[in-house]
Amino acid sequence: MTLEETQGQEPAPAGEDWMQGAGKALHELLVSAQRRGCLTAGVYESAKLMNVDPDNVAFCVLAADEEDEGDIALQIHFTLIQAFCCENDVDIVRVNDLPKLAAAVGPSEESGEPRDLHCILITNPNEGGWKDPALEKLNCFCEESRNVNEWVPTIALPE
Repeated sequence: MTLEETQGQEPAPAGEDWMQGAGKALHELLVSAQRRGCLTAGVYESAKLMNVDPDNVAFCVLAADEEDEGDIALQIHFTLIQAFCCENDVDIVRVNDLPKLAAAVGPSEESGEPRDLHCILITNPNEGGWKDPALEKLNCFCEESRNVNEWVPTIALPE
């Protein structure tokens, strides 16, 4: 985002309202991306996509519950995914509530089975880019978080 693009934008709201707005925007983005077929779920599936087509990744969500915090292999994957996202200017957030995330995304369309939601990538459906208001709001949220040295902010999804 250039200086010209940021001028004229309203300053980011502070506090809990801003966090709730980010949670609502994330929910909207996940539902919209799922509907458009622009959502890749799973640590391994995401890693494959990042390796094949890194320029197509628009946003990343890492999710873990309390019991996942002790999973060293998952934490290593998260570290590598975060490094990739930072290197490729992909905004990234964390979610600490897998059941709410599963409710927003739903089961796999192919099998109807629950899927690995520890990493979710939102991709651009075409070369022209994807102009989604929720994605733009989340990009602003991530930028504001980086301004206060919170590189991977945690977002709470709405009820």
